[in-house]
Amino acid sequence: MREMKTMHAALCKVADVASDQLDEQVKLWADEVRELSYDMEDVVDKFLVRVDGSNRPADDGNKPTNLVEKMANLFNNGKARRQISSAIKDIQKDVKDVAARRGRYTVYDIVPKPTARTAIDPRLRALYTEVTELVGIYGKRDQELVKLLSLGDEDLCKKRLKIVSVVGFGGLGKTTLVRTVYDKIKGGFHSWAFVPVGRNPDVKKIFRDILIGLNKQIYININLMVLDERQLIEEIRELLQDKRYLVIIDDIWDAKLWGDIKLAFSNMNNFGSRLITTTRILSVSKACCPSTHDSIYEMKPLSDDDSARLFYKRVFSSEHGCPNELKKVSKDILRKCGGVPLAILTIASLLAAGKQIKPKFEWHVLVNSIGRGLTEDASMEEMQRILSFSYYDLPSDMKTCLLYLSMYPEDREIDKEELIWKWICEEFVQHGKELTSTFEIGEIYFNELINRNMIQPIYTGFCEIKSCRVHDMVLDLIRSLSGEAKFIIVLDSNKNMTCSRGNIRRISLQNFELDPPTTPLVNSMRMSQVRSIIVFFPAMTIMPALSSLEVLRVLDLSGCDLGAVNCQVNLRDIVYLFHLRYLGLRRTGIRELPKEIGNLQFLQVIDAQYNFDMRVLPSSMCKLRKLMVVKVLICCNWTPGVLGNLTSLEVLERIYASPSTVQELGNLARLRELEIHFLHGSPELEEAFVESICKLNDIQSLNISYQDLPYLGLLGERWVPPRCLRKFEFFSDHMACSTLPMWIMRCGPSHLSNLSTFSIIIKEVRQEDVQILGRLHSLRHLWMQSTHQTERLLVIGADGFGLTIAFALHCQPATQVVFQQGALPNAEQVRFNLGVRVAKEDGNGDCFELGLLDLLSLQSAMVEIHWDGVTVKEAEKAEAAVRNALNAHPNRPSIAFSMEPYIPEDTDDEDDDDYYHDDIDTDVQGKRMDLD
Repeated sequence: MREMKTMHAALCKVADVASDQLDEQVKLWADEVRELSYDMEDVVDKFLVRVDGSNRPADDGNKPTNLVEKMANLFNNGKARRQISSAIKDIQKDVKDVAARRGRYTVYDIVPKPTARTAIDPRLRALYTEVTELVGIYGKRDQELVKLLSLGDEDLCKKRLKIVSVVGFGGLGKTTLVRTVYDKIKGGFHSWAFVPVGRNPDVKKIFRDILIGLNKQIYININLMVLDERQLIEEIRELLQDKRYLVIIDDIWDAKLWGDIKLAFSNMNNFGSRLITTTRILSVSKACCPSTHDSIYEMKPLSDDDSARLFYKRVFSSEHGCPNELKKVSKDILRKCGGVPLAILTIASLLAAGKQIKPKFEWHVLVNSIGRGLTEDASMEEMQRILSFSYYDLPSDMKTCLLYLSMYPEDREIDKEELIWKWICEEFVQHGKELTSTFEIGEIYFNELINRNMIQPIYTGFCEIKSCRVHDMVLDLIRSLSGEAKFIIVLDSNKNMTCSRGNIRRISLQNFELDPPTTPLVNSMRMSQVRSIIVFFPAMTIMPALSSLEVLRVLDLSGCDLGAVNCQVNLRDIVYLFHLRYLGLRRTGIRELPKEIGNLQFLQVIDAQYNFDMRVLPSSMCKLRKLMVVKVLICCNWTPGVLGNLTSLEVLERIYASPSTVQELGNLARLRELEIHFLHGSPELEEAFVESICKLNDIQSLNISYQDLPYLGLLGERWVPPRCLRKFEFFSDHMACSTLPMWIMRCGPSHLSNLSTFSIIIKEVRQEDVQILGRLHSLRHLWMQSTHQTERLLVIGADGFGLTIAFALHCQPATQVVFQQGALPNAEQVRFNLGVRVAKEDGNGDCFELGLLDLLSLQSAMVEIHWDGVTVKEAEKAEAAVRNALNAHPNRPSIAFSMEPYIPEDTDDEDDDDYYHDDIDTDVQGKRMDLD
């Protein structure tokens, strides 16, 4: 084992050197070590399963230290010692043979820096604001694109459907520009959708994504898989026939595909609708714009000045922060980046990684390594070379985590939690300190990949990171590296269905250009050593038999219709995958989990959300003592006695509160995240819940929702939240808390120092409530709604909410919210409602001075105008006043308005003085504003 440790250390050094800088013999030796490590772990894990199912397989994949620990444990077991000794002798011989060859080769000593706990780089939000500004948010490009979208001055022309195609090579920021314009103007349309396409698209999936984007509330819960192309086209045309819409089709590679997509959008739409496409190919862009009133927008590289601004802002946090001694080498780097934002950001992130800027000599090493640069050779190979510098600068564990992203298709939105749990189940994430969970270490890795611009964050509507996307060029790079290391095989077309040399460890089955083949992979490839397999519809037709996957750890079939006629998967065979850690069955249409799922002693994650016909969880789940995550729908019933045995659970989502479940929650001492729904109950039920929740000292995220229950104090007087509490949410369809929870006032800011997200529905928001919450120093996301508001004015002062980036205050009936100078200094998004009558009666007249210009970081504002008791004209004056204030803001924030109640479009302007809305009933039911 000492030899294995030494070889592993050498292997880590090899991984830090670019492939083209390694001797071929060193590459071959590294491949042998890698395969030997896999083989050793497979042997040991098989014996662990066979000898004692209560022992846990390897905790950190491919780490010889863990192999030593596991083997030591085995040899303490007499039965295991006799069974494994012969297999170990064979491995020892292989280790000695490989070790003997190590001394003949030279590996340069490049050691990565250790990883520290990382939060999202505070420069990142400023960076993305600057990026979008440089590619068009407030500048010339944004204005040019918006001008193209407005068809001129003729009224008839303005109403016609117009198509604008943005064209330019990869990395110029086409998607960023279009997304920014989309976010700014979509409020002027009835419906909107942003749909990525990519190089190997499934046209039916594109149509499904369009429908979901246009009306997520309806189509997310409808099985669109049963509709063919014609039916999907007709559904889109019918939905849009009388609407003004905005649809973005991002990253089109084929003119024929555009012809198919365009069938869903009628030229007879005369409501001023807009289609925007992006592509890297000029001929495709021309095909998108056949009419004379359509427009092509050709993106060019950034100017020298804008390139420097972007580079300096990322490296030095200021566009004027570059010291004199680095100015010349900076110009050399920028010249080689050729004005491509992706290249600039990649190199800048490399130089700024960590807390200190790299020394001058490393800048010179970097600039000399880039080669001829993009100004002379704009090939993908040169871009990959630029991107690879950031890859090789990553610690070894993060390299593995990044390579795993090549399992996902191009333009795929990748859920953050799903990804981290797959990393954990694949054992890429090192165990943390005693007070740091493995998931939190995975979050560190995820955040650091964002900081280094290797992945792009995707935010919820409430400014929280929910997922990520991999830029096309980064995906090309990591797929290339994965192929070289035999780390992952991606099968995405018939031409790639070839037999692989050597062992296959991870497989991603993706979309196919033609009709998908029906021959399972087991007939053409060796499956016995596959550790991870992810299947994307419709590639499930070649899914190998589960019985052939002997050491499988991660199985994700999410989105595949397991009830389809041509489905190759027999779900009952899952119970024989004894090494399985991750089981992804989201949206698969299953009615139940296999009854013998309790056989999977090492299972850590079950994600079976959005299977609406699944009603009962099997009782054998009580044997899954290592299960850490369960995600199912509320409609799934837990058999009494099962939940309480799952003592390793950390995440429990969408559980229905029954007498047995609330009592058994108290046994889950490791629980970090809980989402529980009370549908029917009693004071006894709530008392049992409070008793259980008081035992959960590691809870970090608590989401409670009620339906028709009386409110009994929201965890009562006894609950003292643990100091680690980061997120608290309370929602109800018909009920509201009478006041803020007592524990907030009782514990105070020092005890709640980690609370960053707070959402609640209460009867009335008082000024003192605003002040209490403002003193929570770590609060970043605040959402509050009142149902019986009587206090007419709420003032947001400068003495609180210092770190808050998303602020939402929705009062019923509407009140007046005023922001004082210095308020919400970091708030990027604000949402509130404005009572026109209240504001006018309290002396605000028609000015509506709300202090919006004093919100220095504002990027987005959503305002709901309540006009009960006033005329339409007065309501429109109020909207115009607020809009003018926001338009005058130096950040030019995006603006979205809504009227409550809705003002009919056919209201006659000449008669609107007579259109007067009587006071609405003040007994308004609470409604949750969309946070997604």
